[in-house]
Amino acid sequence: MNVVASPAALKPDDFASDQEVRWCPGCGDYAILKAAQKALAESGSRPETTVFVSGIGCSSRFPYYLDTYGFHTIHGRAPAVATGIKLANPDLDVWIATGDGDGLSIGGNHLMHVLRRNVDVQILLFNNEVYGLTKGQYSPTSRIGTRSPSTPKGSKDSPLSAVALALGAGARFVARAVDRSQKHLAEVLKAAREHRGASFVEIFQNCIVYNDAVFANFTEKHLAADAQVLVEHGKPMTFGADGQRGLRLNPETIALEAVTIGDRGVGEGDILVHNQTNRTLAGMLAAMEPPTMPVAIGVLYDDPAPSLEQRTADNLEESDPPSLADLDALLRKGHTWTVGAPAETA
Repeated sequence: MNVVASPAALKPDDFASDQEVRWCPGCGDYAILKAAQKALAESGSRPETTVFVSGIGCSSRFPYYLDTYGFHTIHGRAPAVATGIKLANPDLDVWIATGDGDGLSIGGNHLMHVLRRNVDVQILLFNNEVYGLTKGQYSPTSRIGTRSPSTPKGSKDSPLSAVALALGAGARFVARAVDRSQKHLAEVLKAAREHRGASFVEIFQNCIVYNDAVFANFTEKHLAADAQVLVEHGKPMTFGADGQRGLRLNPETIALEAVTIGDRGVGEGDILVHNQTNRTLAGMLAAMEPPTMPVAIGVLYDDPAPSLEQRTADNLEESDPPSLADLDALLRKGHTWTVGAPAETA
């Protein structure tokens, strides 16, 4: 009997291409790239079966820097290309790298449909609340008052919540992470890959040139413990430097509130336990913002459902393959005409 050796375990460097990585010094994209390479190696991915697809923007350099297959497509259309790749070869591990401008503005429609169709791809949305590649214009996630070359007097637009959009579009896996939190980010990416169906991960990414420190109020080391709640399925949602703060569901307002254990009769049993299969809870977590509430980081929602390519394959198996005669009849069915044929006379 011939014994086939299992593929040798890979290291993060095995997923690094020979291209010089070129982002602005200090850009958060460097950290995301390292976390992605780490997640690919630790999850058992193989370069020959992995594909990264991107649109346009700083984040869209990703395919060049990974030793996998890759497509650098056009602005906002990465989800459409990725859908075609996955349907053509469902065995491929397909990732999308996009930004808040590329994915939520010109590509918002494509993003929405790849989520509702539940195509088995991993979507990494780098959110820095600005157009970095085109010199700092405001983006769909920019906050009211953001001053930029395109909004010199401050933006008047209400910002779009990336995870709220994903949940509203029917995404079955929605998560958040921070670029500088290397270990946690890699774990979130591995969870996204393990999920069967569309996985959406919003990554808070710092643009050191055009929007530096925009997330500092909850990502700086001396603030993170009190300004973030790291959610984990089946565990109480506590936070704070001493772990004595937590989230409780107010029975009167039916809303989440931040409380302190031991204060005003609040006990550990009052702290809400995270259930990542609860879409309503995920929506509440997505809506939390400082300074009154911590930012929810981690897997907010994970409730798998059959993917598009799985449903497509099942449909093909249930039907007999069409014959050439069937196809010819189908093409000529209904209102058809021959170009150049003489018109009928009355």
